[in-house]
Amino acid sequence: MKKRILIIGACGQIGTELTIYLRNKFGKNKVIASDIREGDEELMKSGPFEILDAMDYNAIEEVVIRHEITDVYLMAAMLSATAEKFPMKGWNLNMNSLFHVLNLAKDKKIEKVFWPSSIAVFGPSTPKTDTPQHTIMEPSTVYGISKQTGERWCEYYFNRYGVDVRSIRYPGLISYKTLPGGGTTDYAVDIYHKALKHKKYICFLNAETTLPMMFMDDAINATVSIMEAESEKIKIRSSYNLSAMSFDPEEITRSIQKYIPEFKISYEPDFRQAIADSWPQSIDDSEARKDWGWKSKISLDEMTEIMLENLKGKY
Repeated sequence: MKKRILIIGACGQIGTELTIYLRNKFGKNKVIASDIREGDEELMKSGPFEILDAMDYNAIEEVVIRHEITDVYLMAAMLSATAEKFPMKGWNLNMNSLFHVLNLAKDKKIEKVFWPSSIAVFGPSTPKTDTPQHTIMEPSTVYGISKQTGERWCEYYFNRYGVDVRSIRYPGLISYKTLPGGGTTDYAVDIYHKALKHKKYICFLNAETTLPMMFMDDAINATVSIMEAESEKIKIRSSYNLSAMSFDPEEITRSIQKYIPEFKISYEPDFRQAIADSWPQSIDDSEARKDWGWKSKISLDEMTEIMLENLKGKY
């Protein structure tokens, strides 16, 4: 099978683990990792790597042609909290990188595109619980606006040019392999580090902030599953809702206390509270389950056990 994959933004939270997973699945030389900077040792040693700016169309095109790329996973993005500090930089990175890849697919230089969306596409007027696949979307953050706009362009390029683009709306993602990267849901990663290091955590969201979350293994599984599904099964070409679990800081604290009884949490909400308040608390992902067989596997307590077990050697 002539499949050759390019991952743009391979050094980020998702990209790092996605690269290793795809190399294990398809062979290390079939998966070209790229980013604007080099990644960690495991990523760099596991297969080919290119320094690549997601904003540079000509550079992306050159790598695509030289490596005979068929599939592109565009993981480069400026996340929610960081994009609020640099609005135009966030907009330009998130939008221009998408257009570069969609246009390469439109011109038949690549066959298939994965582009991640996010629960940030929803806004304060969206139903908070069991947020439907098709619903009101009035995002109030730069990140959310760019992701909602990106969804519309993905659907347009599919309908207008037949571009095989696939997307899922990630909830908050939790992993022990990479550090938090500027997202509003990143407290749920940092809390495990602080629990082991200091036995206490100061949370930048309040105690009642329930958000949809997912362990990274589930997210990687979903990403590869949607890309490997037969084209006719992908009924939604904007982006699919995706869900695994929802919890608030108190619930994750209780989960951690099962392993570290002395762990304590306190609260000092900052500007990220307003971002979190604009997002759903739980997601209805029945369309993804029906269309291409999506199913989450890992619960909150299972995730806590995995996170603490894998991080304890660092502290």
